[in-house]
Amino acid sequence: MKIAKPLRLTALLLACMMPLTSIAQIRAAFVYVGPANEVGWSYSHNEGRQYLERLYGNDIKTEYVEFAKEGRASTELLRQLAKENDIIFSTSSGLMIPTSRVAKEWPNVKFDNIGSLRVDENLGSYSARAYEPRYLSGIIAGSMTRNNRIGFVAAHAVPEVIRGLNAFVLGVKRVNPDAVVYVKWTHQWYDPEKSTQLARQLVENEGVDILTHHTDSPAVMTVAEQAGIYGISFHSDMSEFAPTRQLASIGYDWGVYYAEQIEALKHGDWHSDSRWLGMKEQVSQLNRISAKVPATVRQQVETVRQLIEQQQFKVFAGPIRNSFGREVVKAGESLSDLELERMNWYVDGLIGELPTF
Repeated sequence: MKIAKPLRLTALLLACMMPLTSIAQIRAAFVYVGPANEVGWSYSHNEGRQYLERLYGNDIKTEYVEFAKEGRASTELLRQLAKENDIIFSTSSGLMIPTSRVAKEWPNVKFDNIGSLRVDENLGSYSARAYEPRYLSGIIAGSMTRNNRIGFVAAHAVPEVIRGLNAFVLGVKRVNPDAVVYVKWTHQWYDPEKSTQLARQLVENEGVDILTHHTDSPAVMTVAEQAGIYGISFHSDMSEFAPTRQLASIGYDWGVYYAEQIEALKHGDWHSDSRWLGMKEQVSQLNRISAKVPATVRQQVETVRQLIEQQQFKVFAGPIRNSFGREVVKAGESLSDLELERMNWYVDGLIGELPTF
């Protein structure tokens, strides 16, 4: 995990200097919808959990559950965890409904659900502006493609994924107006077999020469390596699966956020909130840019990265046209967070069905 040094140093100093409350040991549970120990979404959160254990030692006890079913099927699981823990992090928006329900049943337990639209006295929400580094990766893809055909394997057509798709295309179009992006859907967060199948279809049927994904496995990157084309990994570094073909990795440093929450809980200062953390907070990141990316491209990416971190550039600033050619964001305007949270349309240059979720 890339360490955001200033924030983590602050968290460490606070942990050492501030007096403990009556909570001798914080008990924290993490609920994952994928595997904890295979690179991807759940793996990135598990890195955050492991960081807490290193930071707090015996002052914290953590546990995690893998492959939790989304929707109401996880209600009983969350109830069982609430009996034994002070705070529960449910790391998928698909767990919003059962997390909200159990939070009402256990008012003395804190809950944090990622991407949730619900906030209550003991229920917070957090998410990452992954579309920011995704835009930067689009600049790389648009610069590196040779035939202007790029493939994207996506999981569920929820606003988070659609935002990432659109941001990627906007980054591609920034440097290469002639390029197009083809998308195919697995309808599962974690389905390596389906991801492999769709990635191969994009290579064989659409002729793409770059692949990326929003799925919770390294399957797409493996296909890129096997096909001898470039790939951009998502959720975490997957260079071990594409050692010669990975151009960059989009990832997260969830430990920054988790340490803030545990610190607040430890000192009696926890309160529910809705947090959307991006490159400014060093939570969402573009990592491991390959030396194969030309220096001029890397410099352009670095320039835009700094502008995003300084909040001088917005990914979804106009003019932007949708896939039907209609202007949806005018020049001089940009989408609000509320509009981003409800995104259900494609930008111009994105080819493929838009399924309902």
